[in-house]
Order: sequence, then structure tokens, then C-alpha cells
Amino acid sequence: MVVQVVLVHGIRTSATMWRAQVEYLADRGNPTVAVDLPGHGARMAEEFTLEGAFSTIDAAVKDAATRGPVLLAGHSMGGLLCIEYVGREDPPPVAGFVAASCTAIPRGPGLAGYRLLARGFDSLPDRGMWLTNRMLDRILPDQTRADFGAGGYALDAQDIALRSLSVLDLLTALHRIEVPLWFVNGQFDQLRINERLFLRVAQHAELIVVPRTTHHVTVMRPGAFNALLNLAITTIEQT
Repeated sequence: MVVQVVLVHGIRTSATMWRAQVEYLADRGNPTVAVDLPGHGARMAEEFTLEGAFSTIDAAVKDAATRGPVLLAGHSMGGLLCIEYVGREDPPPVAGFVAASCTAIPRGPGLAGYRLLARGFDSLPDRGMWLTNRMLDRILPDQTRADFGAGGYALDAQDIALRSLSVLDLLTALHRIEVPLWFVNGQFDQLRINERLFLRVAQHAELIVVPRTTHHVTVMRPGAFNALLNLAITTIEQT
């Protein structure tokens, strides 16, 4: 059966950040769905809740699983949510999992500092979007630059989403995951802080670090990330 792929975006962004991956996977012959979480993208008017986020992921995975084995991939906040989801006591129908840019436990001083920084950006003119766009113009290639923000930026959902992540029990979830798991981090990703801990706890995990790349590994090096998806799909196909 053909491997089905479900993609889950990070905080503030939307399903459009995955366009390079969706195009690659279509050419490869793998049906793919990139979801919008509550409060993001086409669902910007909704309130973000963990329950709504997990329901969104679960619905996409279970629908895809009716047609074949499922590879689930999540970036940043999406990756953290997917760790909790795949590591449920009653595991969902996921055959493999790519967790990108999410090897950090979202609580304590690190989370507080991130929320403070986000509030600082919100206090700037235009909520700091001029600065965000200037940074993205410098680090993202033309291939993905427009896609990254095409679904809009979920500025209103950002703080509640960050606060919600603090209740996730990631280490317990990681220990429960029985399917092949790939952690994918950019070399200069600030969320590599618990990388070694995650590797020790996860029983079936590999770590892949993409050189010369920041937190935005999926859009900064789309070709490299697509190659990693190919690795994951090929692994599932051979099991």
C-alpha cells in the first residue's frame, strides 16, 4: 500500500509552509494532507486549544490510515504536539514519525523567555512583522519564501498556544513511541537544547542535523528535508 503523509505546521504559520514538501510528495506518488491547526491559516478566527489541535491531527491521521500506512511529520509546535499524540497510551495508526525542530521541553525559563520575546515583538509597530519579514527575506530561498507566510501569521493565537504547550508530558510520550522516529534539527536551531535527552528517552529514534540551517529547516533547506521524508517513507515501505 502507498504511504500516506500528514504534515503539521509550527506556531504562527500554516499549512502553506509545507508547499515544497506537498509538491515533492505528489511527484513521488504519496498522497499528502497538510493541516491547519485551530487559530492558524484558514482557521485563524478559531481559538487555539490543545483539544482542538489533537482532534485535527487525529482526524487527518485516521482518515489517511484508511488508505495506507501513515507517515506523520510535525515542525516546531506541530512536532511537539505530534510527539504527545504519537506517544499516547493507546497509540494512533502512525507507521513512522518525523519530528522537526522540536527537541526542547516547553516549560520553565525557556518558555517564559520565548513568550516574553513574542510579547516584545507584539508591542512593536505592525506587531513586529516588518522585522520578521526582513529576517525571513534574508534566510529563506525564493522557492519557499512566499509559501511560509501565505496562510497568514497567527499572532493572536501565539501566546495561548505557547502557554498550552507547558502541560505536555513529552518524555513519557517519547518513551512510549514504538514506530521509527527521526528527529530533524537545523545546525543552528535554538530548540536543540534537550536533543540528547530526547534521544536517550526515545527507543527507536535517529537524529539528523542539517548543516547551515536554523529552526526553519523545512523551508530553509527544502531539498534536504524532502530527502529525509524520502528516507522515512522508504523505511516504512520496507517494513
